[in-house]
Order: sequence, then structure tokens, then C-alpha cells
Amino acid sequence: STINYPSDLRKLDKKLLKPLCQEIRTFIVEQLANNPGHLASSLGVVELTVALHYVFDTPEDRIVWDVGHQAYGHKILTGRREKFSTNRKFKGLSGFPSPKESEYDAFVAGHASNSISAALGMAIGSEKLDTNRKVVAVIGDGSMTGGLAFEGLNNACVNPNNLLVILNDNNMAIDNAVGGLSEYLTDITSSAWYNKWRFRTYHFLKKIGLMKTSTRNRMVRVGNHLKSILTGGSNIFEGLNIRYFGQLDGHNIDQLVKVLTDIKNFEGPRVLHIKTTKGKGFAPAENSATIWHAPGLYNPETGERIKSKSTDADLYQDVFGHTLLELAKTNEKVVGVTPAMPTGCSMNIMMREMPDRVFDVGIAEAHAVTFSAGMAKEGLMPFCNIYSSFMQRAYDQIIHDVALQNLNMVLCLDRAGLVGADGPTHHGAFDMAYLRCIPNLTIASPLNELELRNL
Repeated sequence: STINYPSDLRKLDKKLLKPLCQEIRTFIVEQLANNPGHLASSLGVVELTVALHYVFDTPEDRIVWDVGHQAYGHKILTGRREKFSTNRKFKGLSGFPSPKESEYDAFVAGHASNSISAALGMAIGSEKLDTNRKVVAVIGDGSMTGGLAFEGLNNACVNPNNLLVILNDNNMAIDNAVGGLSEYLTDITSSAWYNKWRFRTYHFLKKIGLMKTSTRNRMVRVGNHLKSILTGGSNIFEGLNIRYFGQLDGHNIDQLVKVLTDIKNFEGPRVLHIKTTKGKGFAPAENSATIWHAPGLYNPETGERIKSKSTDADLYQDVFGHTLLELAKTNEKVVGVTPAMPTGCSMNIMMREMPDRVFDVGIAEAHAVTFSAGMAKEGLMPFCNIYSSFMQRAYDQIIHDVALQNLNMVLCLDRAGLVGADGPTHHGAFDMAYLRCIPNLTIASPLNELELRNL
């Protein structure tokens, strides 16, 4: 209750950070029990959130969140604790970071995979304007599967910048765990001693003419190869000549503060890879992170979910899911495609019975549409279900890869129209406007569940 802003947080003794994290977790669990929201993701990054605001001088330094449902702890620490009970309510706090709401919210983060590109732009802007601002992109919850994230990384490795990317890995297969030696090397390569001698070596080689661009890139690659030999593995970041630190335990607040302090002033792009548990600190959410991603009402003591009286009617997505399964049973050409939303769009109903005919392609909407188009070209009957506001990311693919070739497939736009608590980043407000002008496309908006089923 004494921490209203990060400036208050930075006055704390380091030994108080661990109990502070527990207080924040308890606060989030108690608040969301009565006012539903995104629980598991925010619980998983409490230590990271505290460490970032403790080490960096926010809001002067920028923290760019990806998939903004991770940012509840961030909101609580940045002047919005007392208003948090209004989260996702009319005229209350947004469920996602919003620059209109707070100067601590560096960028809009309703969708996924945009953090690296936005943060890279900020980092280069800071350099051009000589503001000496630190910029951090926090990406995770599957967002690294989005093409935009890789486009940002690809650009980060060729433009001079000091961007720090934190990969919050809460069960993604980036690379294999490599044991104690890897942790030891992380401590070494993030230490002041190591980097002082690395800096001196760099300037010595530069002085004797060995650090021209082509030579420097080769030497960085040599260093990365030596590191991969020692650790038994390498990763895409080092392949792009981006300095890599990890994996760290994302729930070890002391280690996070130490490493962030060590690397925050490094020059050049770098990635800090942390391992976290989605739903950390609340057993039901840890054991079933998908269900507890946005669980609705629940008892914070027992973990029992409370069914709302207004949920007696079938959800549109459930009608879709059951009908799709029936169609698939009568037509072997029917397949389902979803970009990381099988539960959200109820395609998990078909996935349970026919796992070989449902494809979850990760957070990659454009790929989902063109992948479906490829199957349609071969004679399959794809049903590609993407949230309406997320389908905007695949607009070119709908025109170029589907409509231009007049392919036979069904695009299912879940969450069309106004969607309530998720707010403007999720409203399907533009689908009619952006789809009606496309040729070879039939648009149907069902009046009710029966019409949806018949369509």
C-alpha cells in the first residue's frame, strides 16, 4: 500500500522485493475473483514486472509489453492500484496497456507480436534524438510465433540500436535446457568483469583494423559458435548476431535484478531469455493455465470457478465447434485451422476427436489464411477461425491468396461486432467495411445460434 509508483518501489531494500511479489500475486488473485480478467499470464510475470521497474527508470525508460494481458502487475505498480477494481469495466481501466491511460504504458498492446518492432523504433528514435532512453520489449505467451516478431528481430540485427528483448518463455520450445554450465555462462557473460575485458578486446581489435563490419560479424559468429560448443546448443538469436543471455529462472527476483542491472547499459541488441510458469503462485492456474487464462468468477480460497447465471445459453463459438465436428464426420475433406485459439473459438471440440484434422498454427494469422488456401487448392475444405479484429492482420492474404484464386474455403470471424470488456483492440468493428469490397466472397452474419448452425 506504500507503493504508488515505481519511484516508491526503487526506494525499497532488495530483500523486500520477494515479499512484495507475493503481495502483488495475492492482490491480483483477490481482485480477479470478483472482477474477471486475464489471470494466469499476469501471475507468471510478477517477478519480472517488479525487477523491470526496480532496475529501469520508468517512465523515462520504456517498457513495451507484448500481449498486454501480462501487464496487470505493471498497472498495479504504476499509479492504478486503487482503480484496479474498475479493470475492464465501462469507463474503468483498460484490460491492456494504453498510452491514453498512463505515461507508463509505452505502446498499445492488445494483439501479439508487435513489441519488438515498436521497441526497436523507440530505441533508434532515442539514439537519433540523443535522449539516452533505455527501451525494453517484453515478448511471450506464444508471441514469438508471429511473423512480425521475426521481422523486428531481422531488422534489429542490422540497424545500430541498444534494444533489450526479454523473452518470457512459459512453455515455448525455443531451445533445449542445457543445465548448470549454461547458467554459469550466463553469470559470466553478464558480469561487469567479463564485459570490461570484452570491451577492451573490442577496442584493441578495432585499433589494429580487425573490426570492420564484415570482420566484426565474423568474429561475433566465432564467439557464438564457441559458446554453443560449450553449452551444447545454439539459438536463432545468436544466429542473427544478437547477444543472448539465458535461460534464467523468471521467478528468482534476486537473479533477475542482478542480470538486468548488469546488462541494461550494454551496447547493441540483446535478448534475455527467462523461464516462467503461467499462473505461478495460484495452484489451480498453475495446473490448468489454459482454463485459468481468463477464468471468469471464482473462489480465491478454494479455486472453485463460479458459473454465471447468464451462461445458460450456448455460446456462439460452442455452436460453431459442435457443428464443425458434425460436418467433419460426414465429410472427410473438412479440416479446421486456428491461430493459437482452439479453446477460444471452440475448435478444441473437433481437435479432441480428430486431432489429425485440426491445425493450430500459433499466433500467425496471415499464415493461417494462406495455409488454409493451400489446402483448399488441393481439394480440402478448410474452416479457418480467427477473431474478427485479428483477421485484419491477414487482409492481404484474403485478397491475394484466397479471393483472387476464387478458392473454396470458409473464414469464420469469431468475436464480430462489439465484444465488451476486452475493449477497442478486440472489437470486430471493421469486418463488414473491409470485407464487403472483396470479390468472390460471400458474407453471412447469422441472426442467432440456429442460423449460425444452418449457415
